[in-house]
Amino acid sequence: MTEQFLRTEFLIGKDGVEKLKNTRVAIFGIGGVGGYTAEALTRCGIGTIDIIDNDTINLSNLNRQIYALHSTLGQYKVDAAKQRMLDINPNITVNTHKTFYLPKTSHLFDFKNYDYIIDAIDTVTGKIELVMKAQESNTPIICSMGTGNKMNPAMLEVSDIYKTSVCPLAKVMRQELKKRKVKKLKVVYSKETPIKPAQIEDTNNKRTPGSNSFVPPTAGLIIASEVVKDILSK
Repeated sequence: MTEQFLRTEFLIGKDGVEKLKNTRVAIFGIGGVGGYTAEALTRCGIGTIDIIDNDTINLSNLNRQIYALHSTLGQYKVDAAKQRMLDINPNITVNTHKTFYLPKTSHLFDFKNYDYIIDAIDTVTGKIELVMKAQESNTPIICSMGTGNKMNPAMLEVSDIYKTSVCPLAKVMRQELKKRKVKKLKVVYSKETPIKPAQIEDTNNKRTPGSNSFVPPTAGLIIASEVVKDILSK
């Protein structure tokens, strides 16, 4: 036991700390949600974390993403994340993947290498592919649903995808996963009715969702707690 994880050991015991140390987790997307998941899992003592994201940090990330600082602007998110994660726990193994996860990039990952998969990406096609690959490899997965255009973190909850309501992203996922005969999927979602963002259209002619510093991070921390709970229960 090291003093760094002493307070954690008080809660989960020496065997629990050792189990987390010997666990490998993959986090797909380390923005507003996934960044806080990575932060919490690193502080819990997870031994190996793969982080997958091809984005760089820009000014619009500063309002909610833990790796977004004026000193990290322009850096790849995975690079900034790795530096911080190693600063928290020098003994952690952080594997960085500078790619967006999509069906065309899924072949780059062997899901059997992971003890748990975390989906914190935005694209529906990527999310569906993650779920299908996790199912094929029999690897546990938890998915984040929409956290944009929300103001109340207390309305976030953990549920099965087929028991969700209100969330537009969850609705699409329910429909698509039902077509693929996926019987269950653990998700974090919000029952809060989305707020219509007051803004002009961006350069891609899409409505960029509004966001804040408390809803996406709360979702990320809830995901981390579920991952730790599931790992310890094995």
